[in-house]
Amino acid sequence: MKSLTTAAVLAAASLVAPALAHAQQSTSLAGMYGDIGYAKAHGNGVDLDTIQGRLGSRLNNYMGVEGELGIGVKGDRVAAAPGVNARVKLRHQEAIYGVGYLPLGANADLLVRGGYGATTVRASAAGLHSTDTNNSWNLGVGAQYHFDGVNGIRADYTRHEFVGKGEGHANVWSIAYARRF
Repeated sequence: MKSLTTAAVLAAASLVAPALAHAQQSTSLAGMYGDIGYAKAHGNGVDLDTIQGRLGSRLNNYMGVEGELGIGVKGDRVAAAPGVNARVKLRHQEAIYGVGYLPLGANADLLVRGGYGATTVRASAAGLHSTDTNNSWNLGVGAQYHFDGVNGIRADYTRHEFVGKGEGHANVWSIAYARRF
């Protein structure tokens, strides 16, 4: 009787094991992704609008890395001195992040990301121009949802803490079209 039970368990395991392995493979969220979207940054009294693109690799269900590039599309006017307004515009921004994911299902995730970046801003006032690049430590949170498993939407908030000569911070809100490859 014991040998018959053992044989039945082994036979069932040999039938179920391939199905379980296939289920694990099909639920893996690892792979490349990209997104393109719009971001609004507010920092040190200046509001700047940016078109952002991200390219990343999700290493497994819980971890990944991504690079981010942004190009300024709308600047702001600020008081540089009494009676003198300066026009400020983001030239470009780049950063690299480590990303942590909390899957809420096959198509939805909460995410947290931390990384390091550089932001280049140009200011113009009274015929004079100045361009400056500031480095920052960045930390953010967000969520994403893929409607069909491939195409989706992502929204996040990232705090940029500038270091060195350009100390200060920026709060960046973004929304993007996201695509898994």
